[in-house]
Amino acid sequence: MADYIAGVDEVGRGPLAGAVVTAAVILDPNNPIEGLADSKKLTEKQRERLEPLIKQHALAWALGRSEPEEIDQINILQATLVAMKRAVEGLSIMPTHALVDGNQAPNLNCPVTTVVKGDQSEPAIAAASIIAKVARDREMADMELKYPGYGFAKHKGYPTKQHQQALIELGVTDIHRRSFKPVQTALK
Repeated sequence: MADYIAGVDEVGRGPLAGAVVTAAVILDPNNPIEGLADSKKLTEKQRERLEPLIKQHALAWALGRSEPEEIDQINILQATLVAMKRAVEGLSIMPTHALVDGNQAPNLNCPVTTVVKGDQSEPAIAAASIIAKVARDREMADMELKYPGYGFAKHKGYPTKQHQQALIELGVTDIHRRSFKPVQTALK
């Protein structure tokens, strides 16, 4: 039986708004992709170039997510683990092993190894980080159109001064995470 190693990563644990987005990728060992790296170390242009290559050349890939309401109900860590599980379960090939970025493992139907800074050392995790980041960044750019004035396209929902000022001046939207302190403060 072939080994199918899935790399799993998340994007968006720290923002005040939007979903946490995860990805699982099983790379094709016979079809390597040049330039894979931690999505945070790549430019937006590099991520945009690599994302379709990953989707085209990987044996399987899938996204998972957890929306702000779920994050508020079960907390960001648990929501991230649930989203990771959704990504892995969405793969068209069931992995024989999963490599998960970080030190917390989701409950999967295959063996799991956590790898701290795995997006820097494991190509499959780097690939997952890239497609998750591109997907979430696109969503936040769309939210800029839906909620003008918040700056979502620029800060992607992270707690920048501009975002926190917009929360005070414009109020809380339905994509804000109400369990996060700056959002709670804006609700008072």
